[in-house]
Amino acid sequence: MILRPSMRVGLLGGSFDPPHAGHLHLSREALRRFGLDRVVWLVSPGNPLKPDAPAALARRMAAARALVDHPRIIVSDFEARAGSRYTARTLSLIQAHWPGVRFVWLMGADNLAQIHCWQDWRQIMGRVPVGVLARPGARLAARASVAAAVYRAARLPATESQLLGLAEPPCWCFINIPMRPESSSAIRARGEWTP
Repeated sequence: MILRPSMRVGLLGGSFDPPHAGHLHLSREALRRFGLDRVVWLVSPGNPLKPDAPAALARRMAAARALVDHPRIIVSDFEARAGSRYTARTLSLIQAHWPGVRFVWLMGADNLAQIHCWQDWRQIMGRVPVGVLARPGARLAARASVAAAVYRAARLPATESQLLGLAEPPCWCFINIPMRPESSSAIRARGEWTP
């Protein structure tokens, strides 16, 4: 992955089990709304908060690469290669590997609602700006979340979302985007993707 200093790069972490059009939609919106140069999908070896192991990493990577149709969206297995499963550690390793790149952590509103359960979540908020994109059924929970309350003063108005990649952390911005119904768990529940 070629990233240059001063680039604004969004990082979208997750299991991508399976990747779907909603991930692509969220990434395109993040590129446009946050003024990013690239979005990197960090396909995780596994989610420490989920009891079931995801499908094989190679399968998820191949499916993600087959789905991505945008030249500024990159699919990466950085976490597996770096031996990291926790976002705070991954961010530290990424920033050390690409000094000078302006990283932004991207997440759906559903993740903001529970980020306080993540290991070293305050380090995440203090390390990079965070771009939060609306997800069906999660907008109110995100705005009422522990993280939203703790970092209330660090919220960037949606009207200034283009400045997020230049902001000093802690800083986060919540934007509403057109909703997509896809979800990995629903796809798995319908039997359309099995480990």
